[in-house]
Amino acid sequence: MVTDRSPSEIDEPGWHWLRVKHVTGFPRQARDGYFPKHGVTRPAATTEANLPEIDREREGSLPADPETVRDVDRLALETTYLSGKWLVERPAETVDGLWEAVVDDVEAGRFWDAKVTTRAGREAFGETAHAVLVFTPNYFHRADVDRVRRRLGEVHGATEEIRYRPDVYTLDGVHEERLGPLGDSGAARFRA
Repeated sequence: MVTDRSPSEIDEPGWHWLRVKHVTGFPRQARDGYFPKHGVTRPAATTEANLPEIDREREGSLPADPETVRDVDRLALETTYLSGKWLVERPAETVDGLWEAVVDDVEAGRFWDAKVTTRAGREAFGETAHAVLVFTPNYFHRADVDRVRRRLGEVHGATEEIRYRPDVYTLDGVHEERLGPLGDSGAARFRA
């Protein structure tokens, strides 16, 4: 469903998220040019050699012990579930402008994917601010994760500390025990 309404205006019950494809019409698969443009390895081509390093100096900022973090990185590799997202929170008064700029960046190939909570979603989740999620396709590719973070700060004004959560952290069911504390909604792989 394509919409010309802003996230802060969408109040239909049940419509909690506005995805960039609802605005641009581009499905994720159509943005294949992102990978060569930014030198990002496709998830299916990622190997054990690409596992991200555990920064021993920042070990204390990890959401779990280094062994659990490394194990879940391996789970991401096994499932090729390597996407993740930066979370930027904005009040209703400013979210529409940020969302429009993020959509422009997706259309231009600077960002891979994005979604935002609608007014209905923000209210249903009991949040005071809207959540703008800006995705990268492979969190093992730290240079791309950092590039997106820099752009969010330098161009879009997200200068406060924000967190990056790999999508593998949202797996449940059979992987719940393996995720441990990383399954908590506040867990983040990177903060910047």
